[in-house]
Amino acid sequence: MLAQQRQAAILERVRLTGGVRVTELAVEFGVSDMTIRRDLEALHERGLLAKVHGGATVAGPSSTDEPGFHAKSVRQLAEKAAIADRAAQLVRPGAAVALSAGTTTAELARRLVDVPGLTVVTNSLPVAEILHAGGRPDQTVVLTGGVRTPSDALVGPLAVGAVRALHLDLLFLGVHGITERAGFTTPNLMEAETDRALVAAADRLVVLADHTKWGTVGISSIVELAAAHVLVSDDQLSPPARRVLGEQVGELIMVKATGASRVTGTPTSEGTAQ
Repeated sequence: MLAQQRQAAILERVRLTGGVRVTELAVEFGVSDMTIRRDLEALHERGLLAKVHGGATVAGPSSTDEPGFHAKSVRQLAEKAAIADRAAQLVRPGAAVALSAGTTTAELARRLVDVPGLTVVTNSLPVAEILHAGGRPDQTVVLTGGVRTPSDALVGPLAVGAVRALHLDLLFLGVHGITERAGFTTPNLMEAETDRALVAAADRLVVLADHTKWGTVGISSIVELAAAHVLVSDDQLSPPARRVLGEQVGELIMVKATGASRVTGTPTSEGTAQ
């Protein structure tokens, strides 16, 4: 087998399984470990995979990659549903809340259609449509203007200007990535500015993010970890993530896909575990 053919086969294996080991590939292709390492190095230099100790994994996305709403909506379905279920418990009738763009906030919107007297401000087209189609007649839905992004968010000066005049009880913020250094991030510069305006308008910030967001970095930081009063995630968070988030956010709520949840960190009045 030619090197080019072998590398193509290796790359396909990485895409299918998420990772490969040098020793296993050497046996499979009947070549030395050194040959496989050279193959992995060549693929790594082309940005097609990421080298790790003893093998390789799928190459991580760049900080400006922004998947579309539909592409994200089919990922981590059970986790997003459980997070949305728990987040909905923080909403009281008659409250003024904001929902940022995102597939998890869209899941939350589906759980808010029956909350009496709710006012919802959003820059998310899907969120607005969910509440418009299924919400109660005593609810008010405010959709900001702005420029549409691949994730169906409305961003830019019009969106920021609309939000800055408001005073809200709660903001539910969806994020692209979370790291200790960068905080909560997004791959869209204008969306970060719009999200910061939403944060400034709300008394409390509740971040909704499944475990896959940990370690991902978007090009622009929204706010630091300590700005979040509550972070709702799932219990597949890694131990390092739990440690950092438990120390820095006001309250870390981790839910199981079945809907059961537990709390770490300092409890808040609205965040009692169920």
